[in-house]
Amino acid sequence: MRSARVWAGLLGVERAVVEGVEFDPVESVVVARVRVRRGVRYRCPYCWQRCARFDAGVRRRWRALDVGAVRAVIEADAPRVSCPQHGVVVAAVPWARHGAGHTRAFDQMVAWLAVHTAKSAVSRLMRISWRTVGAIVARVWADTGGVVDRFEGLRRIGIDEVSYKKGHQYLTVVVDHDSGRLVWAAPGKSAATLHAFFDELGPDRAAAITHVSADGADWISAVLRRRCPDAVRCADAFHVVAWATDAVDRVRREAWNEASGRGAGRRGVAVGAARQLKNTRWALWKNPENLTDAQHAKLAWIAKTHPRLHRAWALKEGLRLVFTLAKTSPAAAVEALDRWIGWARRSRIDVFVDLQRRVTRHRDQIIAAIQHGLSNGRIESVNAKIRLITRMAFGFHSANALIALAMLSLGGHRPQLPGR
Repeated sequence: MRSARVWAGLLGVERAVVEGVEFDPVESVVVARVRVRRGVRYRCPYCWQRCARFDAGVRRRWRALDVGAVRAVIEADAPRVSCPQHGVVVAAVPWARHGAGHTRAFDQMVAWLAVHTAKSAVSRLMRISWRTVGAIVARVWADTGGVVDRFEGLRRIGIDEVSYKKGHQYLTVVVDHDSGRLVWAAPGKSAATLHAFFDELGPDRAAAITHVSADGADWISAVLRRRCPDAVRCADAFHVVAWATDAVDRVRREAWNEASGRGAGRRGVAVGAARQLKNTRWALWKNPENLTDAQHAKLAWIAKTHPRLHRAWALKEGLRLVFTLAKTSPAAAVEALDRWIGWARRSRIDVFVDLQRRVTRHRDQIIAAIQHGLSNGRIESVNAKIRLITRMAFGFHSANALIALAMLSLGGHRPQLPGR
Protein backbone atom coordinates (compact mmCIF):
# COMPACT_ATOMS: atom_id res chain seq x y z
CA MET A 1 0.00 0.00 0.00
CA ARG A 2 1.38 3.42 -0.97
CA SER A 3 2.16 5.86 1.83
CA ALA A 4 -0.33 8.38 0.36
CA ARG A 5 -3.15 5.90 0.88
CA VAL A 6 -1.96 5.23 4.41
CA TRP A 7 -2.05 8.94 5.24
CA ALA A 8 -5.47 9.30 3.61
CA GLY A 9 -6.80 6.54 5.87
CA LEU A 10 -5.14 7.97 8.99
CA LEU A 11 -6.51 11.47 8.42
CA GLY A 12 -9.95 10.40 7.20
CA VAL A 13 -9.55 12.15 3.84
CA GLU A 14 -12.18 10.85 1.43
CA ARG A 15 -12.21 11.21 -2.35
CA ALA A 16 -8.96 13.13 -2.31
CA VAL A 17 -5.32 12.60 -3.26
CA VAL A 18 -2.59 13.18 -0.66
CA GLU A 19 0.21 15.00 -2.48
CA GLY A 20 2.58 15.24 0.45
CA VAL A 21 2.97 15.24 4.23
CA GLU A 22 5.41 17.31 6.27
CA PHE A 23 5.96 18.36 9.86
CA ASP A 24 5.85 22.09 10.68
CA PRO A 25 8.29 22.53 13.60
CA VAL A 26 7.17 26.11 14.26
CA GLU A 27 3.53 25.22 14.93
CA SER A 28 4.27 21.57 15.94
CA VAL A 29 1.69 20.26 13.51
CA VAL A 30 1.58 17.62 10.78
CA VAL A 31 0.47 19.23 7.48
CA ALA A 32 -1.01 17.01 4.77
CA ARG A 33 -1.29 18.68 1.35
CA VAL A 34 -4.21 17.23 -0.60
CA ARG A 35 -6.31 17.90 -3.68
CA VAL A 36 -9.89 16.93 -4.44
CA ARG A 37 -10.36 14.14 -6.95
CA ARG A 38 -11.54 15.14 -10.40
CA GLY A 39 -15.00 13.52 -10.06
CA VAL A 40 -16.02 15.63 -7.03
CA ARG A 41 -14.21 18.86 -7.92
CA TYR A 42 -16.03 22.21 -8.26
CA ARG A 43 -19.25 21.15 -6.55
CA CYS A 44 -21.75 23.46 -4.86
CA PRO A 45 -21.72 22.75 -1.08
CA TYR A 46 -25.52 23.11 -0.85
CA CYS A 47 -26.93 21.22 -3.85
CA TRP A 48 -23.79 19.24 -4.76
CA GLN A 49 -24.17 20.17 -8.44
CA ARG A 50 -21.07 20.55 -10.58
CA CYS A 51 -20.57 24.26 -11.31
CA ALA A 52 -18.34 26.56 -13.30
CA ARG A 53 -15.20 27.73 -11.51
CA PHE A 54 -15.41 31.40 -10.47
CA ASP A 55 -11.85 31.97 -9.20
CA ALA A 56 -8.95 30.17 -7.54
CA GLY A 57 -9.98 31.29 -4.06
CA VAL A 58 -7.39 30.80 -1.32
CA ARG A 59 -5.45 27.92 0.15
CA ARG A 60 -6.82 26.95 3.53
CA ARG A 61 -6.46 24.39 6.32
CA TRP A 62 -8.85 22.06 8.17
CA ARG A 63 -8.11 20.60 11.60
CA ALA A 64 -7.97 16.79 11.47
CA LEU A 65 -7.74 14.13 14.17
CA ASP A 66 -4.42 14.10 15.97
CA VAL A 67 -1.68 11.80 14.71
CA GLY A 68 -0.52 10.26 17.97
CA ALA A 69 0.28 13.19 20.27
CA VAL A 70 0.72 15.71 17.44
CA ARG A 71 -1.96 17.92 15.92
CA ALA A 72 -2.67 17.38 12.23
CA VAL A 73 -4.19 19.64 9.58
CA ILE A 74 -5.25 19.17 5.98
CA GLU A 75 -4.21 21.85 3.51
CA ALA A 76 -5.88 22.27 0.12
CA ASP A 77 -7.03 24.85 -2.40
CA ALA A 78 -10.51 26.28 -1.78
CA PRO A 79 -11.69 27.70 -5.13
CA ARG A 80 -15.01 29.45 -5.53
CA VAL A 81 -17.69 28.25 -7.94
CA SER A 82 -20.69 29.94 -9.51
CA CYS A 83 -23.87 27.97 -8.75
CA PRO A 84 -26.98 28.94 -10.77
CA GLN A 85 -29.12 28.43 -7.65
CA HIS A 86 -26.89 29.57 -4.76
CA GLY A 87 -24.61 32.09 -6.43
CA VAL A 88 -20.87 32.37 -5.85
CA VAL A 89 -19.82 30.03 -3.03
CA VAL A 90 -16.70 28.23 -1.89
CA ALA A 91 -16.53 24.81 -3.53
CA ALA A 92 -17.38 21.79 -1.41
CA VAL A 93 -14.69 19.45 -0.13
CA PRO A 94 -15.57 15.83 0.65
CA TRP A 95 -13.73 15.65 3.98
CA ALA A 96 -15.40 18.60 5.74
CA ARG A 97 -18.76 20.33 6.08
CA HIS A 98 -19.23 23.65 4.33
CA GLY A 99 -18.02 26.57 6.45
CA ALA A 100 -16.38 24.30 9.03
CA GLY A 101 -12.75 24.47 10.05
CA HIS A 102 -12.61 20.79 11.07
CA THR A 103 -12.87 17.53 9.17
CA ARG A 104 -15.97 15.34 9.42
CA ALA A 105 -14.01 12.74 11.39
CA PHE A 106 -12.92 15.41 13.87
CA ASP A 107 -16.51 16.66 14.23
CA GLN A 108 -17.78 13.12 14.74
CA MET A 109 -15.21 12.42 17.44
CA VAL A 110 -16.04 15.65 19.31
CA ALA A 111 -19.79 14.98 19.10
CA TRP A 112 -19.37 11.43 20.44
CA LEU A 113 -17.21 12.64 23.33
CA ALA A 114 -19.64 15.48 24.11
CA VAL A 115 -22.51 13.00 24.43
CA HIS A 116 -20.59 10.68 26.76
CA THR A 117 -18.29 12.96 28.78
CA ALA A 118 -18.12 16.43 30.31
CA LYS A 119 -17.70 19.31 27.91
CA SER A 120 -14.56 20.50 29.75
CA ALA A 121 -12.97 17.06 29.22
CA VAL A 122 -13.75 17.22 25.50
CA SER A 123 -12.25 20.68 25.30
CA ARG A 124 -9.05 19.56 27.04
CA LEU A 125 -8.66 16.31 25.10
CA MET A 126 -9.34 17.73 21.62
CA ARG A 127 -7.53 21.03 22.28
CA ILE A 128 -10.43 23.26 21.31
CA SER A 129 -12.48 25.87 23.18
CA TRP A 130 -15.85 25.35 24.86
CA ARG A 131 -17.59 27.46 22.24
CA THR A 132 -16.04 25.34 19.50
CA VAL A 133 -17.40 22.16 21.11
CA GLY A 134 -20.89 23.70 21.10
CA ALA A 135 -20.54 24.80 17.47
CA ILE A 136 -19.41 21.33 16.38
CA VAL A 137 -22.26 19.61 18.22
CA ALA A 138 -24.76 21.97 16.59
CA ARG A 139 -23.20 21.26 13.19
CA VAL A 140 -23.37 17.48 13.63
CA TRP A 141 -27.00 17.63 14.80
CA ALA A 142 -27.94 19.87 11.85
CA ASP A 143 -26.68 17.12 9.53
CA THR A 144 -28.28 14.31 11.56
CA GLY A 145 -31.62 16.08 12.02
CA GLY A 146 -31.76 16.89 8.33
CA VAL A 147 -31.53 13.20 7.38
CA VAL A 148 -33.63 11.36 10.00
CA ASP A 149 -37.39 11.69 10.34
CA ARG A 150 -37.93 12.53 14.01
CA PHE A 151 -41.71 12.71 13.69
CA GLU A 152 -42.34 9.34 12.07
CA GLY A 153 -45.04 7.38 13.89
CA LEU A 154 -45.64 10.17 16.41
CA ARG A 155 -48.97 9.49 18.14
CA ARG A 156 -48.73 10.28 21.86
CA ILE A 157 -46.61 13.21 23.01
CA GLY A 158 -45.81 15.05 26.22
CA ILE A 159 -45.08 18.78 26.40
CA ASP A 160 -43.22 20.60 29.17
CA GLU A 161 -40.65 23.31 29.78
CA VAL A 162 -37.28 23.13 31.52
CA SER A 163 -35.07 25.92 32.84
CA TYR A 164 -31.51 25.83 31.49
CA LYS A 165 -30.06 29.19 32.56
CA LYS A 166 -30.51 31.89 35.17
CA GLY A 167 -32.87 34.73 34.37
CA HIS A 168 -35.90 32.59 33.51
CA GLN A 169 -34.35 31.06 30.39
CA TYR A 170 -36.46 28.06 29.35
CA LEU A 171 -36.65 25.37 26.71
CA THR A 172 -39.94 23.93 25.52
CA VAL A 173 -39.50 20.18 24.98
CA VAL A 174 -41.68 17.57 23.26
CA VAL A 175 -41.22 13.86 24.06
CA ASP A 176 -42.66 10.76 22.38
CA HIS A 177 -44.56 8.75 25.04
CA ASP A 178 -44.19 5.46 23.16
CA SER A 179 -40.42 5.54 22.63
CA GLY A 180 -39.34 7.98 25.36
CA ARG A 181 -37.30 9.95 22.80
CA LEU A 182 -36.88 13.69 22.77
CA VAL A 183 -38.33 14.68 19.40
CA TRP A 184 -38.22 18.49 19.52
CA ALA A 185 -36.91 21.36 21.64
CA ALA A 186 -36.69 25.12 21.20
CA PRO A 187 -35.80 28.12 23.38
CA GLY A 188 -38.75 29.91 24.97
CA LYS A 189 -41.87 29.13 26.98
CA SER A 190 -44.83 30.58 25.15
CA ALA A 191 -47.61 29.80 22.72
CA ALA A 192 -45.45 31.10 19.86
CA THR A 193 -42.75 28.56 20.72
CA LEU A 194 -45.22 25.67 20.71
CA HIS A 195 -46.79 26.90 17.46
CA ALA A 196 -43.31 26.56 15.90
CA PHE A 197 -43.35 22.84 16.77
CA PHE A 198 -46.69 22.28 15.04
CA ASP A 199 -45.52 24.34 12.05
CA GLU A 200 -42.57 21.97 11.70
CA LEU A 201 -44.75 18.93 12.35
CA GLY A 202 -47.25 19.83 9.65
CA PRO A 203 -51.07 19.62 9.64
CA ASP A 204 -51.28 15.96 8.55
CA ARG A 205 -49.01 14.67 11.31
CA ALA A 206 -50.61 16.99 13.85
CA ALA A 207 -53.96 15.42 13.00
CA ALA A 208 -52.46 11.96 13.62
CA ILE A 209 -51.61 12.80 17.27
CA THR A 210 -54.06 10.99 19.54
CA HIS A 211 -52.91 11.93 23.09
CA VAL A 212 -51.09 14.90 24.60
CA SER A 213 -49.97 15.15 28.22
CA ALA A 214 -48.95 18.45 29.80
CA ASP A 215 -49.26 20.48 32.95
CA GLY A 216 -52.22 22.82 33.29
CA ALA A 217 -50.54 25.81 31.58
CA ASP A 218 -53.16 27.82 29.70
CA TRP A 219 -50.79 28.68 26.85
CA ILE A 220 -50.29 24.97 26.09
CA SER A 221 -54.04 24.28 26.17
CA ALA A 222 -54.75 27.21 23.84
CA VAL A 223 -52.28 25.93 21.23
CA LEU A 224 -53.56 22.34 21.48
CA ARG A 225 -57.18 23.42 20.99
CA ARG A 226 -56.15 25.14 17.77
CA ARG A 227 -53.53 22.80 16.28
CA CYS A 228 -54.75 19.30 17.28
CA PRO A 229 -58.32 19.67 18.58
CA ASP A 230 -59.12 15.94 18.23
CA ALA A 231 -56.27 14.79 20.48
CA VAL A 232 -57.08 13.64 24.02
CA ARG A 233 -55.50 16.10 26.45
CA CYS A 234 -54.24 14.61 29.72
CA ALA A 235 -53.30 16.65 32.78
CA ASP A 236 -50.13 15.53 34.53
CA ALA A 237 -50.91 14.02 37.95
CA PHE A 238 -47.69 15.30 39.52
CA HIS A 239 -48.50 18.91 38.65
CA VAL A 240 -52.09 18.60 39.88
CA VAL A 241 -50.91 17.31 43.28
CA ALA A 242 -48.25 20.04 43.30
CA TRP A 243 -51.08 22.61 43.08
CA ALA A 244 -52.51 21.16 46.30
CA THR A 245 -49.08 21.12 47.96
CA ASP A 246 -48.61 24.80 47.16
CA ALA A 247 -52.07 25.52 48.59
CA VAL A 248 -51.18 23.73 51.84
CA ASP A 249 -47.99 25.77 52.10
CA ARG A 250 -49.96 28.99 51.68
CA VAL A 251 -52.27 27.95 54.52
CA ARG A 252 -49.21 27.10 56.64
CA ARG A 253 -47.71 30.53 56.02
CA GLU A 254 -50.99 32.22 56.91
CA ALA A 255 -51.14 30.25 60.18
CA TRP A 256 -47.52 31.13 60.95
CA ASN A 257 -48.12 34.84 60.25
CA GLU A 258 -51.11 34.79 62.57
CA ALA A 259 -49.23 32.95 65.33
CA SER A 260 -46.22 35.27 65.12
CA GLY A 261 -48.30 38.46 65.08
CA ARG A 262 -47.63 39.31 61.44
CA GLY A 263 -51.14 38.63 60.24
CA ALA A 264 -52.40 42.08 61.25
CA GLY A 265 -49.48 43.88 59.61
CA ARG A 266 -47.31 43.92 62.77
CA ARG A 267 -43.75 42.73 62.88
CA GLY A 268 -43.62 39.73 65.18
CA VAL A 269 -40.99 37.28 66.37
CA ALA A 270 -41.25 33.55 65.67
CA VAL A 271 -41.24 32.16 69.20
CA GLY A 272 -43.04 29.30 70.93
CA ALA A 273 -45.89 27.85 68.89
CA ALA A 274 -45.01 30.00 65.88
CA ARG A 275 -41.52 28.51 65.73
CA GLN A 276 -42.89 24.99 66.03
CA LEU A 277 -45.32 25.74 63.22
CA LYS A 278 -42.53 27.00 61.00
CA ASN A 279 -40.74 23.65 61.28
CA THR A 280 -43.72 21.65 60.02
CA ARG A 281 -43.11 22.21 56.31
CA TRP A 282 -41.73 18.76 55.48
CA ALA A 283 -44.33 16.99 57.60
CA LEU A 284 -47.03 18.69 55.49
CA TRP A 285 -45.27 18.21 52.15
CA LYS A 286 -44.12 14.59 52.29
CA ASN A 287 -46.30 11.58 51.54
CA PRO A 288 -47.60 9.93 54.76
CA GLU A 289 -45.78 6.67 54.05
CA ASN A 290 -42.45 8.53 53.94
CA LEU A 291 -42.83 10.46 57.18
CA THR A 292 -40.44 9.95 60.07
CA ASP A 293 -41.65 9.41 63.64
CA ALA A 294 -40.91 13.06 64.47
CA GLN A 295 -42.90 14.23 61.45
CA HIS A 296 -45.84 12.00 62.45
CA ALA A 297 -45.72 13.70 65.86
CA LYS A 298 -45.73 17.11 64.12
CA LEU A 299 -48.87 16.16 62.21
CA ALA A 300 -50.57 15.04 65.44
CA TRP A 301 -49.64 18.37 67.05
CA ILE A 302 -51.07 20.28 64.03
CA ALA A 303 -54.34 18.32 64.29
CA LYS A 304 -54.76 19.46 67.90
CA THR A 305 -53.55 23.07 67.66
CA HIS A 306 -54.33 24.13 64.05
CA PRO A 307 -57.37 22.20 62.77
CA ARG A 308 -57.71 24.47 59.71
CA LEU A 309 -54.15 23.66 58.58
CA HIS A 310 -54.77 19.96 59.25
CA ARG A 311 -57.88 20.09 57.04
CA ALA A 312 -55.77 21.67 54.31
CA TRP A 313 -53.28 18.79 54.61
CA ALA A 314 -56.14 16.26 54.46
CA LEU A 315 -57.44 17.94 51.29
CA LYS A 316 -54.00 17.64 49.72
CA GLU A 317 -53.85 13.96 50.61
CA GLY A 318 -57.39 13.47 49.30
CA LEU A 319 -56.37 14.78 45.89
CA ARG A 320 -53.28 12.58 45.88
CA LEU A 321 -55.50 9.58 46.72
CA VAL A 322 -57.41 10.19 43.47
CA PHE A 323 -54.32 9.35 41.41
CA THR A 324 -53.39 6.45 43.69
CA LEU A 325 -56.81 4.90 43.02
CA ALA A 326 -56.33 5.47 39.28
CA LYS A 327 -53.71 2.71 39.19
CA THR A 328 -56.22 0.05 40.26
CA SER A 329 -59.71 1.42 39.59
CA PRO A 330 -60.15 4.37 37.21
CA ALA A 331 -63.91 4.50 37.90
CA ALA A 332 -63.30 4.82 41.65
CA ALA A 333 -60.72 7.51 40.97
CA VAL A 334 -63.21 9.58 38.94
CA GLU A 335 -65.78 9.23 41.73
CA ALA A 336 -63.17 10.26 44.31
CA LEU A 337 -62.25 13.30 42.21
CA ASP A 338 -65.85 14.52 42.12
CA ARG A 339 -66.15 14.00 45.87
CA TRP A 340 -62.92 15.93 46.43
CA ILE A 341 -64.22 18.87 44.38
CA GLY A 342 -67.33 19.05 46.56
CA TRP A 343 -65.25 18.74 49.74
CA ALA A 344 -62.87 21.53 48.69
CA ARG A 345 -65.79 23.75 47.66
CA ARG A 346 -67.26 23.49 51.18
CA SER A 347 -63.91 23.65 53.02
CA ARG A 348 -64.11 27.40 53.85
CA ILE A 349 -60.38 27.60 53.06
CA ASP A 350 -60.01 30.25 50.37
CA VAL A 351 -56.97 28.79 48.62
CA PHE A 352 -58.66 25.40 48.31
CA VAL A 353 -61.90 26.96 47.10
CA ASP A 354 -59.81 28.59 44.35
CA LEU A 355 -57.99 25.32 43.73
CA GLN A 356 -61.22 23.36 43.22
CA ARG A 357 -62.23 25.91 40.57
CA ARG A 358 -58.94 25.24 38.81
CA VAL A 359 -59.37 21.48 39.12
CA THR A 360 -62.95 21.76 37.83
CA ARG A 361 -61.67 23.73 34.85
CA HIS A 362 -59.21 20.92 34.05
CA ARG A 363 -61.52 18.07 35.12
CA ASP A 364 -61.83 16.52 31.65
CA GLN A 365 -58.05 16.48 31.25
CA ILE A 366 -57.56 14.94 34.70
CA ILE A 367 -60.13 12.22 33.96
CA ALA A 368 -58.42 11.54 30.62
CA ALA A 369 -55.10 11.09 32.43
CA ILE A 370 -56.77 8.67 34.87
CA GLN A 371 -58.41 6.63 32.11
CA HIS A 372 -55.41 6.47 29.76
CA GLY A 373 -52.71 6.24 32.42
CA LEU A 374 -50.64 9.06 30.91
CA SER A 375 -48.45 11.40 32.91
CA ASN A 376 -45.44 13.60 32.31
CA GLY A 377 -43.14 11.07 33.95
CA ARG A 378 -41.15 10.46 30.75
CA ILE A 379 -40.94 14.19 30.10
CA GLU A 380 -39.69 14.91 33.62
CA SER A 381 -37.06 12.20 33.13
CA VAL A 382 -35.89 13.90 29.92
CA ASN A 383 -35.86 17.27 31.70
CA ALA A 384 -33.67 15.83 34.46
CA LYS A 385 -31.21 14.55 31.84
CA ILE A 386 -31.15 17.95 30.11
CA ARG A 387 -30.27 19.56 33.46
CA LEU A 388 -27.52 16.94 33.90
CA ILE A 389 -26.15 17.75 30.42
CA THR A 390 -26.12 21.43 31.39
CA ARG A 391 -24.26 20.73 34.65
CA MET A 392 -21.69 18.49 32.96
CA ALA A 393 -21.00 21.23 30.44
CA PHE A 394 -20.82 23.93 33.16
CA GLY A 395 -23.56 25.80 31.28
CA PHE A 396 -24.07 26.84 27.68
CA HIS A 397 -23.60 30.21 26.03
CA SER A 398 -26.21 29.33 23.42
CA ALA A 399 -29.48 27.43 23.72
CA ASN A 400 -28.86 25.98 20.25
CA ALA A 401 -25.74 24.13 21.45
CA LEU A 402 -27.68 22.67 24.39
CA ILE A 403 -30.58 21.63 22.14
CA ALA A 404 -28.19 19.98 19.67
CA LEU A 405 -26.42 18.02 22.42
CA ALA A 406 -29.75 17.04 24.02
CA MET A 407 -31.11 15.83 20.68
CA LEU A 408 -27.98 13.77 20.01
CA SER A 409 -28.06 12.32 23.54
CA LEU A 410 -31.80 11.80 24.04
CA GLY A 411 -33.28 11.76 20.54
CA GLY A 412 -32.26 8.21 19.65
CA HIS A 413 -29.63 9.30 17.08
CA ARG A 414 -26.37 9.20 19.01
CA PRO A 415 -23.23 9.93 16.94
CA GLN A 416 -20.88 7.09 16.10
CA LEU A 417 -17.13 7.13 16.45
CA PRO A 418 -15.34 7.81 13.13
CA GLY A 419 -14.36 4.67 11.27
CA ARG A 420 -16.55 2.41 13.44
